[in-house]
Amino acid sequence: MQQFDTLSLTSQGSALIVTIDQPASLNALALEVVADLEKLVEHLKTIGYEYRGIVITGAGEKSFVAGANIVQMNAMDADAAEAYGRRMHRVTEELEALQLPVIAAVNGFALGGGCELALACDFIYASENASFGQPEVNLGLVPGFGGSVRLPRRVGLAMARELIFTGRRIKAAEALRIGLANRVVPSGELLDTAVATIEEIAKVSPTAVSNVKNVLNQVLEVDVHAALDLEVASFRKAFDTEDSVEGRAAFVEKRKAQFPGR
Repeated sequence: MQQFDTLSLTSQGSALIVTIDQPASLNALALEVVADLEKLVEHLKTIGYEYRGIVITGAGEKSFVAGANIVQMNAMDADAAEAYGRRMHRVTEELEALQLPVIAAVNGFALGGGCELALACDFIYASENASFGQPEVNLGLVPGFGGSVRLPRRVGLAMARELIFTGRRIKAAEALRIGLANRVVPSGELLDTAVATIEEIAKVSPTAVSNVKNVLNQVLEVDVHAALDLEVASFRKAFDTEDSVEGRAAFVEKRKAQFPGR
């Protein structure tokens, strides 16, 4: 398994768990962490269906990712800040494009860049002590890692405006209520809950999950007619897979499918 300076990778069943392992800085997205995340997404594109899902979390119980590294940002000029943002955009876009589902397991703070990293995952599970926010306006800044783009898509435009304009921090229960988080669980159950969902996904066709993830990433960007065209194209593509042949045959023969992942 590939080694990183600021991340740790472990396997649990069908899941690959990626831990941002910088607890002294509350797992802030320092330039060194961003560099490792860039290497990580390239690595994840090579693993195929060796795992059936990715779980991203932060070391310790205090923080998933507390945000960007403000000390480093304070020394940046506008050009350096733009480059910092674009690097994280590449990371988040690559996470969205992965053929595997990605779950953010948010323990503690998910603020600024931390909330934005979580938003780039397919869905978010939160511990009871988790908190979320886009507090950039408190520093005279605005979201730079995708928050102003992905937060409205997750919670609606009006709610995103309120959260971003005020810089307000919300607790896990509120994140669940507005649709930012999918589940809230006790801290000690967070990773096991995320892994259990990956194990559910591991029972179904990997090519089908990859196929439909690609469609779901696109349907909100186009009108209904174009979105239906995307769906029927993916439906046709599914019929050409060995997984589909096996799945349909298993149903007819009343047995459990053995998906080859092709």
